[in-house]
Amino acid sequence: MGFLVGYILGFALGICLVVGFARYQSVRSKRRSDLAAAIAAFAKMTIQDSRKIIPPLLYPSWLKWLNHHLAKIWPYADEAASELIRSSVEPILEQYRPVILAALKFSKLTLGTVAPQFTGVSTLESEAGEIVMELELQWDGNPNIVLDIKTRVGVALPVQVKNIKFTGVFRLIFKPLVDEFPCFGAVCFSLRQKKNLDFTLKVIGGDISAIPGVSNALENTIRDALEDSISWPVRQIIPILPGDYSYLELKPVGTLEVKLIQAKELTNKDIIGKSDPFVDLFIRPLRARTKTSKTINNQVNPIWNEHFEFLVEDVSTQHLTIRVSDDEGIQAAELIGCAQMPLSDLVPGKVKDVWLKLVKNLEIQRDHKNRGQVRMPTKFVFFMCINRAYG
Repeated sequence: MGFLVGYILGFALGICLVVGFARYQSVRSKRRSDLAAAIAAFAKMTIQDSRKIIPPLLYPSWLKWLNHHLAKIWPYADEAASELIRSSVEPILEQYRPVILAALKFSKLTLGTVAPQFTGVSTLESEAGEIVMELELQWDGNPNIVLDIKTRVGVALPVQVKNIKFTGVFRLIFKPLVDEFPCFGAVCFSLRQKKNLDFTLKVIGGDISAIPGVSNALENTIRDALEDSISWPVRQIIPILPGDYSYLELKPVGTLEVKLIQAKELTNKDIIGKSDPFVDLFIRPLRARTKTSKTINNQVNPIWNEHFEFLVEDVSTQHLTIRVSDDEGIQAAELIGCAQMPLSDLVPGKVKDVWLKLVKNLEIQRDHKNRGQVRMPTKFVFFMCINRAYG
């Protein structure tokens, strides 16, 4: 009898141990799954997310360490960065040189003694064989940048770029990953997002406003050159190890076909009569790549029925942007509203007929005022399967 009782107790204890062990393994497995999910969530966390949950005073010690050592090496980094900017931006400046100027080039270019500060870091999901990081950077510098310009009438002016304030997000792509130190063959960098860029122009020993049209033309040229030289999806490639990295260069992947049909219920900007609306459309905000519709006079429900085509370099991140404005003749046009459509919303080869609601500011999408809507059937076409029919 004692043997039977001991046998039953032993059997019951064994079952309990098995069940307990199984439960422990289940809990352990769930904890591992939860930990993996948490790590994955942190990997997807953007710079904006990190800034919401981590105030500046509590930035990680390694970020403070990074800023501390960047300040130390800045004199050397300044020399390298200045040369890189000169070699990459100066040809673009010449390309966008306004017609009123005969020559435009840097005579002096140093970034000064004030190092930028990193204010956020994130690591992005990426393809195999690469690491992608984004660094938010803020800079209120004291650079010494002087442009030598020469007008068509023969006037030569040294123009200083002053009071630069910049905030933006740079994307770094380490690719390809290799076995030898430093474990990657090249670094691609690009200005992923330009949040703020302010600067002033001053003629050394004079007033730039004394020459009509030069200040605005030069400022627009500088902004275009920055957009076309380092702004995403353009990327600058810095080889680290010997090799051919031409495959990392920016290349168009397809075309975006847009049919601008009509708008309805546009805000009337005129006191007498109605607005004279026209539309600017672009993927990259460059003057050479911006398309402009015809102007429809005295109409808040205009019909255009115009076709446009754009080159696309990165479907996953680029947008089609439209700006509807009221033509004021010789005066500057007045913005009625704007809108964006992510290209990632499109199915390649298929037309998407959309009505885009206009807002006052793309940075603030909430807009309770009705500014009107624009109808645009749109289609993205890969180069390998071009089909131009709208259906």
